[in-house]
Amino acid sequence: MFKIKTAIAATIMIIILSLTLTGCVSSTSATPTSTPTPTSAPTQTTAQSASYTLPSITSVVDEVNPAVASIVVGTVTYDWWGQSVPSQQAGSGVIIDKRGYIVTNNHVVEGATSITVSIPDGRTFNATLVGTDSATDLAIIKINGNNLPTASFGNSNAMRVGEWVVAIGNALALDGGPTVTAGVISATGRSITEDSGATLYDLIQTDAAINPGNSGGPLINLNGEVIGINTAKISSVDVSGVGFAISSDSAKPVADALIEGGYISRPYMGVNLLTVTPAIAYQYSLSTDTGALITQIQQNGPAVQAGLKAGDVITAIDGKEMQTADDVIKAIRSHSIGDTIQITFYRGSSLQTASVTLIEKPR
Repeated sequence: MFKIKTAIAATIMIIILSLTLTGCVSSTSATPTSTPTPTSAPTQTTAQSASYTLPSITSVVDEVNPAVASIVVGTVTYDWWGQSVPSQQAGSGVIIDKRGYIVTNNHVVEGATSITVSIPDGRTFNATLVGTDSATDLAIIKINGNNLPTASFGNSNAMRVGEWVVAIGNALALDGGPTVTAGVISATGRSITEDSGATLYDLIQTDAAINPGNSGGPLINLNGEVIGINTAKISSVDVSGVGFAISSDSAKPVADALIEGGYISRPYMGVNLLTVTPAIAYQYSLSTDTGALITQIQQNGPAVQAGLKAGDVITAIDGKEMQTADDVIKAIRSHSIGDTIQITFYRGSSLQTASVTLIEKPR
């Protein structure tokens, strides 16, 4: 009996020791304290996973922060008696060219009577307005200085939901330089309508804190590349952690065009559109409950010349289905001035086609 109990006890001790040794290997792997033997297999450790999940952002901040501009814009407002009252508003920007070109938001510099730029090395400049684009809420201003720090655009299309990003800007116009916040990409390809009524497309949604004064500042990835220009946040007591940035893939060509010519030349069809919903379809007795309803049409514009009319519902462009007004706008913007596009549309219950040659949008 003693021998059997002893044998059982020995077996149990062997199992316990085996489990204990296995735990030691994992523990040793998680927090290496000695050089592994040549036969040890590489293992992703808990510490390495934690390091990846919660990265240090100090190096990317050190790289980009010097190029982040704090912008103070002088404007004029009017009181109840119609008398002009000087005022100021604050925003941010990022230097993207050693010649002193800074990208920011259109709404930051709109109506500016003066623009003052400060950068983290202590220098302050009077800036000039180069060009604006209200359709994308982007603007370019310029300062004159030597040895200006710059930041570079990255590829926003390469970013994935869940990746870490850092927002830098003149939040709340606080003294002492730009404010840094961090978060993740919450979504891509968002569209929002601003208070002005303009719809912004291809936005990056992030939970990195974006506050008044951050507008125009960079959203950067962990390689120190600008993958967005911060533009808006949802202002509501019931909403937190929802901010938006114009993707770099949308911002860079606009910035380049503004630097080159001071304005943006866009293709134009000459229609106002409304997204068709089941309710809209019922209200107007339409033959489809998706697509883009033409509510107004520009006289002598391309759409009129192609035979389109108010009340027509666009359902496809070049054979690609259009479910919303935004789909049509994005499809037009993807073309060049002078391109001819094939429009499929309903007029009443009749499905028809038309060829529309796009022109330059009037300024």
